[in-house]
Amino acid sequence: MECPMPQINSNREEIKKYFQECKTIAVVGCSPKPEKDSNKVAKYLLEVGYDMIPIYPKEEKILGEKVYRSLLDIDRAIDMVVVFRKPAVVDSVVDACIKRGDVKVLWTQLGIVNNEASKRAKEAGINVVQSHCAMVEHREIFK
Repeated sequence: MECPMPQINSNREEIKKYFQECKTIAVVGCSPKPEKDSNKVAKYLLEVGYDMIPIYPKEEKILGEKVYRSLLDIDRAIDMVVVFRKPAVVDSVVDACIKRGDVKVLWTQLGIVNNEASKRAKEAGINVVQSHCAMVEHREIFK
């Protein structure tokens, strides 16, 4: 099965601007397992200076950071949401982002494309990057 091509995406300059303007990044689906991509990306984001907030259904701490069950449980502003969940889950993530009202960027990792949810996010004023690895993009831009 092929991944659908993202219809909403950003160019390198937009992505660079997102990274420069964002300080707090919530990682939805942040695994506690060091071998998982979500953990590696979250760790990288911490190492390069972002305030990383893990979202996961279990655990109290991941990478030394307090774990939240949902975006709506977080009691401080979130600039970017990075998603490591199946494309169908992106709908509920977008709902939470819109409800929060403070999310500036919705970012889905490689292979995660939900054009309808992304369209709703854009219509709500949220910038969208689909099917890109946040760690790879950051490294490429700021190497």
